[in-house]
Amino acid sequence: MAFIVKSKVYGKEYYYLRKSVREGKKVKSICLGYLGKTRKDAEKRAKEIIKNLERGKTTEKTMDKEESKVIDKLKLEHEKILIEDLSNFCKRKGFVFRSSDVYGGFAGFWDFGPLGVELFNNVKNDWWNFFVQQKDNMVGIEASIISHPYVWKASGHIDNFNDLMIYCDKNKKQFRVDHLIKEVLGKNVEGLKEDKILEIIKNNKEKFQKAGYSLAEEVKPFSLMFKTNIGSIENESSTAYLRGETAQGMFTDFKLIHQTSRMQLPFGIAQIGRCFRNEIAPRDFLFRSREFHIGEFEFFIHPKEEKCDLLDKNHLNVKFKFLDSETQKKGKEELVEVKIKDLLDKNKLEEWHAYWLAEQILWFKGLGLEEIKIREHTKEELSHYSSATFDIDYEYPFGSKEVAGNANRGQFDLTQHQKTSKESMEVFDENTKEKVIPKVIEPTFGMERVFLALLTKAYSKNQKGEIVLRLPAKLAPIKAAV
Repeated sequence: MAFIVKSKVYGKEYYYLRKSVREGKKVKSICLGYLGKTRKDAEKRAKEIIKNLERGKTTEKTMDKEESKVIDKLKLEHEKILIEDLSNFCKRKGFVFRSSDVYGGFAGFWDFGPLGVELFNNVKNDWWNFFVQQKDNMVGIEASIISHPYVWKASGHIDNFNDLMIYCDKNKKQFRVDHLIKEVLGKNVEGLKEDKILEIIKNNKEKFQKAGYSLAEEVKPFSLMFKTNIGSIENESSTAYLRGETAQGMFTDFKLIHQTSRMQLPFGIAQIGRCFRNEIAPRDFLFRSREFHIGEFEFFIHPKEEKCDLLDKNHLNVKFKFLDSETQKKGKEELVEVKIKDLLDKNKLEEWHAYWLAEQILWFKGLGLEEIKIREHTKEELSHYSSATFDIDYEYPFGSKEVAGNANRGQFDLTQHQKTSKESMEVFDENTKEKVIPKVIEPTFGMERVFLALLTKAYSKNQKGEIVLRLPAKLAPIKAAV
């Protein structure tokens, strides 16, 4: 027997036709259709549906249209939010707190609360499942946070892992030069030498003054490495460093992992771990902090290998918004929609590089972060060892910023560690029957930045003005509630 049911949603009444059906020992209620917003319309529509059902006619299409109208009206609206407001929301709801909050916080350090740690762990687990557990050519490690100081000497971090800073007499503080120029002039100066940056500042002195800055006429390098001491005596021989990236542990353990796991080229080593950078000016909530997690892997390939047998049509046809180096050189930031195969056709990257860039994009889209865009590094930005590097950017409340990256590091890191340690980093390749130092593709992710992008995308309001987080079900910190 069919009956009319009234449902109230956000104070508005909606009528449905339902029917009780016995299945074994249980009685279930089945919805036959949407009837309208008033009792009169509901009774009229119910008679029509019952007659059609008795005649054997379907009313499925009509009901779908009517119900879709109601669903459309109940859709949540995405809410644009300032990063400061998002930070306050995260504190109120138990996602993220300032570290040492009872003492007023500690700049650049954050604690994940009960809901935040569940969401963050779900993000990391999804990453691990996608890039490690589902891949036959990938293994994982967890390297130590502190390693031998020669590791950082060999990698170039001790000498070159710096940001340029400049002193402002008006504000009585140091500023990171590239961020300041981007803020005032809108120019990307990443990779430029000190003399070029000083020239830009001198040529735009009036603009900086109007913006409230009285800048010095020199820039100084500022090391991002956190120093510590090992043992009871503090001297130069006891100096060590908290890692600034997870990559070096995978390079120094490369030979051991190749031997013990019996992996053959090409293969990758992955890890997610804490990193530390003594940022001049941490800002934008979780985006730029002094303690954070990086998820990355080093994929080792025969140096002469050009073909990737895993690169298929699905990868080649992955679409994304792209900002190439040529457009940037013209001082423009126009995005174009391209496919992975377009980048290969223009020789912007190698096949293995293309494969892993496509995999990164697919993972982000699987999280619902369709808005990502790819920016190609200009020649001035490229590290001397890299043939191609790409930033994966996301539109945060404070602008389009890097959430992940992908670089072709060549043989640089393994060669440097071989040179400094005097230990061979060559491995025997079964296919070519020769000893080689592999080249490396490095996809990397700022895990807190992914977390922040998800919250930014999920933050919504319903018709009553209540905040709702539209998180993907697989990542939600709470799966069900009664």
